[in-house]
Amino acid sequence: MNRVESDFSLVQVPVHLREFVVEQDYERYTPVDHAVWRYVMRQNLSFLSKKAHAAYVDGLRTSGISVERIPNIREMNESLAQIGWGAVTINGFIPAVAFFDFQAHGILPIACDIRQYVHIAYTPAPDIIHEAAGHAPIIKDEKYRSYLKLFGEIGSRALSSREDYELYEAIRLLSIVKEDPESTDEEIRAAELALEQKAQAVKEVSEANQLARLYWWTVEYGLIGDLENPQIYGAGLLSSVGESMSCLKDDVKKIPFSLQACIETDYDITKPQPQLFVCRDFDELIEAVQEFAKTMAMSVGGTQSLIKASKMPQTSTSVYSSGLQVSGVLSELEFDDRGEAVYLKTTGPTALAVGDKELPGHGKTYHAEGFGSPIGLLAGEPTPLEEFTDGQLEAYGIVVDQTTTLTFASGVQVVGKVAYIRRENGKIVLIGFDNCTVTYRGKTLFMSEWGTYDMAVGEKIVSVFAGAADREAFATGTHKPSAVNARRPVYSPEQKRLHRLYQQVRDIREQAPAAETAQRVLAEVLREVDEAYTDDWLIRLEILEVLHKRGLLPDKQAQLRLALEALREKGEEQAQLIDNGLWLIGT
Repeated sequence: MNRVESDFSLVQVPVHLREFVVEQDYERYTPVDHAVWRYVMRQNLSFLSKKAHAAYVDGLRTSGISVERIPNIREMNESLAQIGWGAVTINGFIPAVAFFDFQAHGILPIACDIRQYVHIAYTPAPDIIHEAAGHAPIIKDEKYRSYLKLFGEIGSRALSSREDYELYEAIRLLSIVKEDPESTDEEIRAAELALEQKAQAVKEVSEANQLARLYWWTVEYGLIGDLENPQIYGAGLLSSVGESMSCLKDDVKKIPFSLQACIETDYDITKPQPQLFVCRDFDELIEAVQEFAKTMAMSVGGTQSLIKASKMPQTSTSVYSSGLQVSGVLSELEFDDRGEAVYLKTTGPTALAVGDKELPGHGKTYHAEGFGSPIGLLAGEPTPLEEFTDGQLEAYGIVVDQTTTLTFASGVQVVGKVAYIRRENGKIVLIGFDNCTVTYRGKTLFMSEWGTYDMAVGEKIVSVFAGAADREAFATGTHKPSAVNARRPVYSPEQKRLHRLYQQVRDIREQAPAAETAQRVLAEVLREVDEAYTDDWLIRLEILEVLHKRGLLPDKQAQLRLALEALREKGEEQAQLIDNGLWLIGT
């Protein structure tokens, strides 16, 4: 059994997505990490219980998420299994098409890192607060999770481009650098410049990019209901202390949802959003993504769809009208005088399938070097070759062990000895030739010494989509995990000492020892904090919360309030964070 399956026993991860899954390693979270989680969750729950979609509060509970500590993904899975979903942990940003593919299978991919304390209000990097507390609660709503799954099924088949993938890598790098406490200003600026350059290099918006925009303005930053008094359902808003509050203010423009507006509006992950789209209900979103699917290469097919796929240096599938599916990296196309594609060629491992099921003997091992075949009708013949009867095949000399010449209307010519004829679902999908030569306008496309020529049969290409037809058999997805990964933090003695102090406060809060013990421990913790951690406002809030709740050490409470008042002067954002914390404590 795959290790991922043994660790996440309630989640069956498809083979082609397993390489994105990592271990959560729950023990690596520090007491400071848990305090960051608790602060954000208490703030959000207090505010969002009134401003978020109705599913949010109950969804937290049914998702296996506690306000008090970072969620354990195994525990989340026990809860999510009740609605037929699951979760796995991933390493930061993954390509959008892969993210969508997880959701198509009813799996939430959750970045397992957590934001730094200094980025408690907002982080450009996906983290467990955003992924777990943002995405998971709203899938309690049946209609919403239907939208997520449908979006995943459609989005996982969206064609992207080389520029899209390079842009993704630049975004991932910037998010890692900005969240890394060891990054220098020069490294951050270099990553920002790299992202700017990659963004400028994108000259054509692919369908994957358009869907990523739709996802951003709905699943990540969506509002729902009344335009004048909307509710929050977007995960980016539900997981941000600052933006969940600021997004409903008048200076953030509220726009009625429309598919066209969303796919035409780009976004910047490093900044608060200047406008948000308000949908009527989740049915409107389902209708929108279904409408978009009609415009995609998977629905349209034809030459333009093939051209789009040829710009994507990852696996795609071209579907012939016979039903044959050719999965591989589409590398070359031959065109006729009208600009129509008449021959396609893949490079590297390729597989053939029908009905999303790989044909025996036609997997990646057999077609390891690629695959090429004509598209179209035979010259002077109105009946598509895939629909030929045995009599028509015989008339053209397409008989096993007989040498024949097939001339297509495009001018592509196939000369060879028929080795086999394969039918699937009543249509001819493949014809094999030995001693075969394929030419087009003086160009040799296949030589006899290359072995058996397996010729795809089909009048036209009816669909083109990202990924393999039989993804389990193909075993790899459209994209690979990035080679750029965040550095694991190495904690100094001073940081480890701070972790210990946070843990002591947590133990007092959770274990509720006798008043005398609590006073002694917290007084000693406060002494160490005042001595070595003068800028840490969060631990002071945690100490004050315990003292206030239990009515202990009024002089220390006063001392903490004075210290927090002084720390408010460090900046507007910090002042707001402290004020929010004091409000929750009730002081």
